[in-house]
Amino acid sequence: MTRPAIERMAGIDAGFLYMETPSVHMHTLKIAILEADDALSYDAFVAGMLSRLKRLPPLRRRVVEVPFGLNHPVWVTQPRIDVPYHIRRHRIGGPSGTGGMRELEQLIGMIASTPLHRDRPLWELHYCEGLDGGRVAVVGKMHHALADGAAANALLANVTDVRSAATPEPVQEEYASTERLPSRIQLLRHAWADAAAQIGTLPGLLLRTILGIVGVLKERRAGARSPVPVLHAPRVSFNGALTPLRSFATVTLPLGELKRIRAQHAGVTLNDIVLATVSGALRRWLADHDERPSSSLLAGVPVSADERDAVPRLGGNRVSNLFTTLATDVDDPAERLRVIAETTSHAKRIQARLGASILADWSQFTPPRPFTAAVRAYSRLHAASWHPAAFSAIVSNVPGPREPATVGGARLGDLFSVGPLVDGIGLNVTVWSYVDRMNFSLLACPDLLPDVHVLASSFPAALAELDLEPPADQAPDRTPRRNLA
Repeated sequence: MTRPAIERMAGIDAGFLYMETPSVHMHTLKIAILEADDALSYDAFVAGMLSRLKRLPPLRRRVVEVPFGLNHPVWVTQPRIDVPYHIRRHRIGGPSGTGGMRELEQLIGMIASTPLHRDRPLWELHYCEGLDGGRVAVVGKMHHALADGAAANALLANVTDVRSAATPEPVQEEYASTERLPSRIQLLRHAWADAAAQIGTLPGLLLRTILGIVGVLKERRAGARSPVPVLHAPRVSFNGALTPLRSFATVTLPLGELKRIRAQHAGVTLNDIVLATVSGALRRWLADHDERPSSSLLAGVPVSADERDAVPRLGGNRVSNLFTTLATDVDDPAERLRVIAETTSHAKRIQARLGASILADWSQFTPPRPFTAAVRAYSRLHAASWHPAAFSAIVSNVPGPREPATVGGARLGDLFSVGPLVDGIGLNVTVWSYVDRMNFSLLACPDLLPDVHVLASSFPAALAELDLEPPADQAPDRTPRRNLA
């Protein structure tokens, strides 16, 4: 089937547009490190991307607003793109020198600090040459309205050259295209028609919501416990009103080490190990900055709402959120991990009762103009600094390719990804696995968290302290640290 050239945005996708302000940018970043060795020049990279554009239909879609905000905007798929605007070239380390990851991370922070313009399709690619060892970095900047982590993974599969049983097959989706934008009359007529159709789903949604709330109450009476945003989140320095600036840092940990440590702790998942590693690093950072939050930090964890074994998709968002403790008030690392695993398990039970799609379904009824105006006023007044944050940090974990891949003949050496910040939350930690590595990417607002590289440097020690059976020559630092609560 061919999708239409003009298509109504889903409410959850449009919501990422409504949440954007001059200081809150809702784009995601994907960073590919290519061991090009002159195999992938800038011209060859551009030619390769253009040849694959049919496999990447979301990259030809631009947003068109509906007059008076009577309904969500529409996507308009265009037949071609403006190459010089969307694909940009940088050199790291100066004209004759070579740069390392630190210089690349500084450039990525600058790229992340500017919003995407809505009169074009909502993405940019930054070709960054000059890395040591002849490597090239490609920084993809894509608005969250276009794709979530699962859809971005499918888009990546359509770019890479390697196909195997462990690498996702290319997803084929046909999109019609048009050179012309819809007229105001067309936009208004279809806005009313779509709104009328949407109203018909409201009774069923109300019933499902009531049943979901009853289910949540039953789970809580049965002993399920999970933190409540705002009520249970302490105030720390990196929670507050955002500024437009962003800083970026990465750290890589061996996937095998995370799996080995997981096997030492009964009943925990790999995601629990990730959360406990983030917790240990934040404990160190808070202690070094003499911060003593009144209770444990909380994590907002984006989770996919796709059905298990669902057909991969190239665009859109099917994502929900759960909230869990980071147990930063627990001194013992093993006990901290146990508390995180137990709380996260309870949060999943509660979310399952409520329904992973409830948020997306209700977002269909978000009034565009009033919601956007409220968000912009909140940001302009720096209101996020007036009250405790909903939670402390965003922590996301997305499984990436499990086998080595190539792009245009160049070996894909590493892969990083990070999502956006939301107002009041000055830190996002996104983990994207690639082959045998877990790549942690940290995005921060430097006016709230000025030393994100220092925080990133604590992650190896935070993982090591979870190891109950370390090699004799790699005993972790178990120096007691004071209870941060």
